[in-house]
Amino acid sequence: MISVLAALAVCALIAPAIVHALGTRGFYVLALAPLGGLIWVFLNWPHAHDAPRVETVTWAPTLQMDFVMRFDTLTAIMSVLILGVGALVLCYCANYFDDARPRVAIFGGEMIAFAAAMFGLVASDNMLMLYIFWELTTVLSFMLVGFYHVRATSRRSATQALLVTTLGGLAMLVGIIMLGERTGSYLLSDLVTHPPSSGIFVDVAIVLVLIGAVSKSAIVPFHFWLPGAMAAPTPVSAYLHAAAMVKAGIYLIGRLAPGFSGLTSWQVMTIGLGCFTMVLGGWRSLRELDLKLILAFGTVSQLGFLAVLFGMGDANVAMAALAMLVAHAMFKAALFMVVGIIDHSTGTRDIRKLARLGHRLPVLAVIAAIAGASMAGLPFTMGFVGKETAFASIWDTGSLQHWQAETVDYVLLAGSIITMAYTTRFLWGAFGRKVRRLPSRVVAQLHPPSVAFQTPPAILAVLGVATAFLSPLIGEAFEPYAESLPSYGHEIEHLGMWHGFGLPVVFSIIVIVGGAALFLLIRRLRDMLFRYRPLLNADRIYDATLRAADTLSLTLTRNTQRGSLPITQGVIMCTAIILPITVLFLGSRDRLSPRGFDSSIEVVIGGIMAAAALAAVLLRNRLAATLIVGVTGYGCGVLFALYGAPDLALTQFLVETLTLVIFVLVLRKLPAEPEPRHATRFKAVRALIGAAVGVSLVVIGLFAAAARNSQPVSVDIPE
Repeated sequence: MISVLAALAVCALIAPAIVHALGTRGFYVLALAPLGGLIWVFLNWPHAHDAPRVETVTWAPTLQMDFVMRFDTLTAIMSVLILGVGALVLCYCANYFDDARPRVAIFGGEMIAFAAAMFGLVASDNMLMLYIFWELTTVLSFMLVGFYHVRATSRRSATQALLVTTLGGLAMLVGIIMLGERTGSYLLSDLVTHPPSSGIFVDVAIVLVLIGAVSKSAIVPFHFWLPGAMAAPTPVSAYLHAAAMVKAGIYLIGRLAPGFSGLTSWQVMTIGLGCFTMVLGGWRSLRELDLKLILAFGTVSQLGFLAVLFGMGDANVAMAALAMLVAHAMFKAALFMVVGIIDHSTGTRDIRKLARLGHRLPVLAVIAAIAGASMAGLPFTMGFVGKETAFASIWDTGSLQHWQAETVDYVLLAGSIITMAYTTRFLWGAFGRKVRRLPSRVVAQLHPPSVAFQTPPAILAVLGVATAFLSPLIGEAFEPYAESLPSYGHEIEHLGMWHGFGLPVVFSIIVIVGGAALFLLIRRLRDMLFRYRPLLNADRIYDATLRAADTLSLTLTRNTQRGSLPITQGVIMCTAIILPITVLFLGSRDRLSPRGFDSSIEVVIGGIMAAAALAAVLLRNRLAATLIVGVTGYGCGVLFALYGAPDLALTQFLVETLTLVIFVLVLRKLPAEPEPRHATRFKAVRALIGAAVGVSLVVIGLFAAAARNSQPVSVDIPE
């Protein structure tokens, strides 16, 4: 695993040079890197009864940051998607880009680096290392989404994705630390095998971790960044936003489900938000006119579906989840590639400008139809296998009460009807005749795509059908993960296209008929249904939040950084007073034993220092005040010497002497006293702040000295 990761990292570094030398054909060479990793995954596929493969590189064991990688069934499945789809997308890039500009060459390196980061993420057993890879994918996605950096929309979309996913990642880091400190181990395998006892602490930690997961996987309320990220080139959408990055949160849910799926907070975050996301994302896709945005909101909907399946914590539902995970990566990546080909050939993605494209590009239409059939869950596709298994297993699950399970199933049924509707709308919008005898202008003038351009989506579409027929064999490879979850008295159901006539078949019929009817209804009443913008819109809320943050920042800066030295110093000193004292009195203060003076000499020196400090405030002569301030420093050095710290005393004397010399040299250039017009009268507020700083330092020093719970090193210095 470490060798595969290192090889991908090296390929990412040399990728720009390869693309620069070979042009866009260099992407075929780059595809060999993830393809080689994919071959390694298949050759080392974990067997059912063998212990997972673990590789460890010691880095910082004291901080529990060893580089631990674990290769089990879930890691292997995710690796196939990351590396397999990644290789096909790189082949697709060879025909998508017209020339090998410098930015395109760097793009190749970023894509390989992203594959490496995702592989490291799914293989990491150490949660701290997982977080590092998690944020690497965030940074790389920012760079990839912002590929067209000269466009304001691309910059905005990249920044939006960065802010949302980074916010979730920081919340997740806090949750990881809370769980790691509670269990004493930062290994995911230990955490899931021996989860901490439930309580408010664990609930808060899990919610924080799930915030990171749902923000990464575009679950409501963090779903809005994914449609915005469609400003990226189509290969980025086909890889990051269909097969790889958005699956990171789903993967984390699946990884933690065996240990935490019974928590109420978990069920609300995964099942509750997942159901809402599936319906909302599907409904939003029905109002879009851009083919890419239809798929983007459809992706949001499908991610909600996957969050429900993985969050259920049931062995049989997990089989459906893995089937849908694989199916979604294949059909959604294929459909994004189809949209890229349409855009590349016609110059538009607007369904209002496309008519009779299916007649001009019949092969591409067939590819889209096959992939779309899997997305809609039609028979003989992997999407159908996963959806049927989900309907059956959720209805009988023991992880929820019976009425809850039925409610979830009905919601998923509604979401599947909407999925069928927007799939039909996508195919009709892209390839339909639109009641026209002749093609539209952009279709009539299109540039036919090459065979090589259509091959990657064709492979994925065909695999979506082939895997359905091979689902019994594929299901056997999935079962080790399902066995890590409770089955609630049911035997693990093997995957297959047909399990007899029952509830899932009835649901599928309802989905097909209801989806077709909904499509026809939307087609007829779209202008009426979507005439007004929705009252609540996450994108507008995001913009309002940023504006509020800017306003707050400007208000705070305007009132604290006004160019006035006294005000700036006052803000700093008030912060130095309020914050430490507040924290001090909120914490434990069980020990306080001031020693007082040990001899009369200390009383004399302390009195001189206090008198000098008071005199410095009253004197008007600048040089005299500076010299008097120096008395306090020299007195402090004498106290250090009395307590047997000659090195500290000498340092204090040296610093004080240098300070006085520098002050005297500077003050030679200034008048001896301030001019009358610059003189200030007594300022009570300033005096109060100054006195409070002194008092707070004394109080904090006393409590700090009393808080020692171990023997000081000074005891051993004489020996």
